[in-house]
Amino acid sequence: MKLLVLGGTQFLGRASVEAALKRGHDVTLFNRGETNPELFPQAKKLRGDRARDAIPTGEWDAVIDTSGYVPDVVRRSAEALRDSVERYLFVSSVSVYADFTSGPDEHSRREELGDLPSDRLLEDYSNYGALKALTEDDVVDVFGERALIVRPGLIVGPHDPTGRFTYWPHRVARGGDVVAPAPPERTVQFVDARDVGLWLVELCERRDAGVFNATHPGISWGDLIDSCKRVSASDARPVWIPDEFLLEHGVGEWMELPMWIGTPGAAGLHQADVSRALAAGLTFRPLDETVRGALEGAETRANAGLSPEREAELLEAWRG
Repeated sequence: MKLLVLGGTQFLGRASVEAALKRGHDVTLFNRGETNPELFPQAKKLRGDRARDAIPTGEWDAVIDTSGYVPDVVRRSAEALRDSVERYLFVSSVSVYADFTSGPDEHSRREELGDLPSDRLLEDYSNYGALKALTEDDVVDVFGERALIVRPGLIVGPHDPTGRFTYWPHRVARGGDVVAPAPPERTVQFVDARDVGLWLVELCERRDAGVFNATHPGISWGDLIDSCKRVSASDARPVWIPDEFLLEHGVGEWMELPMWIGTPGAAGLHQADVSRALAAGLTFRPLDETVRGALEGAETRANAGLSPEREAELLEAWRG
């Protein structure tokens, strides 16, 4: 199979290219050459900025677009490739959904842009979901039944450029008392980039079409912490603290206490229906492999996770 990848050298794109090359496919990368340009010497490399430069011409069985955020830019790519690519796989996000009071499926209502700008992603990501929804529409408008829309949940694992998941393996590895969101049996959704990357290639191989949520059906917080302890041989002790206390003490959701969502009516963010993806062959590696990949192949980020001082304050307040 001949694949064109828009991006392809960072995180999910990187995992997709690795899977495609391992399966013997002919891969062409189109990107600016600014991120990990040394990767994949066996792939063809075309340089350019998709927002300004001419989209490459050629013949491919499929394009995998992991780098589209702005509707006009994505439409430009889709229109340029309409007659030279059989199938367009666009990587969107579960953030397209407008309501998380319950777990969304692929038919759930999506975000609308309203008065927010459509020509750029805002620094606070407040228009991210709506932009992704609009870009989905552009791909479907151009490619019709040849369009594939994949909406991953939180993507994790090696080379993760964020600290949202990697905080947990690294924090548990340091040991001691760890603030953890109660109850331990509550589930959280995320998916290893390597699992999604391989599945994207498989979808192209099978010439599938349609819309798919793509994340793990759910892993309990307790199992996640236990896995982190096993992988790092840590003596860490989770201190399970309820949402009400964390919210009362101003703990930031999703980033300050990574992946945690405590606001009533928002639990659906970790309850997306992934039955269509499972039926289409999405599989998952053991949790310990994902944790190990994040511990060994990705660093925590300063903008994600409780600082030691903040965590100590919370533990003292909880015990007091």
